[in-house]
Amino acid sequence: MTEFITLGEPLVVFCSTQADCSIEDATNFNKVIGGAELNVAIGVQRLGHSSEYVSQVGADPQGEFIQKRIKASHIDVNNLKQSKKYFTGYQMKQLVTHGDPYVFNFRKNSAASHLTPKDVSSIDLKGVKFAHLTGILAATSEKAKKASETFARRINEANIILTFDPNLRPAMWPDKEKMITTINHLAKYADIVLPGQNEGKILVGSDDPEKIADFYLNNGQTKIVFVKTGAKGVYFKTKMGNAAFVPGFNVKKVVDTVGAGDGFAVGIITALMEGKNYVQAAKRGNAIGAMQVQTHGDNDGYPTYNQLIDFYKEYGVIQNDVVKV
Repeated sequence: MTEFITLGEPLVVFCSTQADCSIEDATNFNKVIGGAELNVAIGVQRLGHSSEYVSQVGADPQGEFIQKRIKASHIDVNNLKQSKKYFTGYQMKQLVTHGDPYVFNFRKNSAASHLTPKDVSSIDLKGVKFAHLTGILAATSEKAKKASETFARRINEANIILTFDPNLRPAMWPDKEKMITTINHLAKYADIVLPGQNEGKILVGSDDPEKIADFYLNNGQTKIVFVKTGAKGVYFKTKMGNAAFVPGFNVKKVVDTVGAGDGFAVGIITALMEGKNYVQAAKRGNAIGAMQVQTHGDNDGYPTYNQLIDFYKEYGVIQNDVVKV
């Protein structure tokens, strides 16, 4: 029995250790685990909340590596299946000193892309308080898209709070129209939607945070929308019309932006699980996102409670946000 559950595609990530070197020229890499939903599961667990990850890996060295690392993180893997027919997805990531790194994926027809509605229909949801979904798994195949929707419906039926992050990956979709339609449809099942400002421009035709929030507040059962505006911070608005902007943190050096959005989700989810208000949740999300961009891996910057407390102290944040569970 866990407090948090998520469904997605896990990846082995080969991170170049040679700064500003192209992937084709790089010869040294560090191997880690990644994948948006897995990142969130790791972050939630690291902050003291029980977490379960639902997916499928291949019966190959990459799949074994992922399983060992997830188990070492004390995440529940009762619904992490293994396929002898399909391989485990992986990616290669460039190390850059400025801007976003170039990432090359090897994930088409991966084991996770063959997840079906049947795979998620019998998951035990007893005791689960929060669930998280992104638009990435739905982009991998038609079967996985249906599995994502089945998961969302089951979460709704069980009256569990669902967060949804669009996490747009245009290159994975057959066309832009299908991506927009599918993402906005999945968002209808979510109580909390976490779009980025640039994603809003694609998904709703505007990069105005309030217009983005209004679209999703009128799209389904969504009760609150947090619109990420990068390093500036986050704008949120509720179904009742309450709104605020919570500024971000200015970090000394950005090492790698990958995983920052997932870190934001970790902050929102864990804070709300602990009964914090929306401003406190947004501040924690901003903090974890800021911590992540200062590290290399996809989730290496996600903190323990003590590390989060230290970060707040460094930035002079005084509030009753961090209470160890």
